[in-house]
Amino acid sequence: MANIVQSRLVKIGNSQGLRLSKVILEQSGISEEVEIEVQADGLFIRPKVVSQVRSGWTEAFAEMAARGDDRLLDDVVLTDWDESEWQW
Repeated sequence: MANIVQSRLVKIGNSQGLRLSKVILEQSGISEEVEIEVQADGLFIRPKVVSQVRSGWTEAFAEMAARGDDRLLDDVVLTDWDESEWQW
């Protein structure tokens, strides 16, 4: 069941803000950053979703190593310049 709470906009410089109570913030899971979506009948405010782009990479690389799939695809051929001039 949705709780309906009324609030007033407050002037903040040239903008306006909305104060949210601690209870509303706790119930919604909002802590610091939010995403705001404009919809036909109003605004939808939700906690910002942190991307987990690299989640699972550690396990995937471990599986690749176990299968031997983690080797370089190109053969490295060192030249005289690599040996004498390049500092590794």
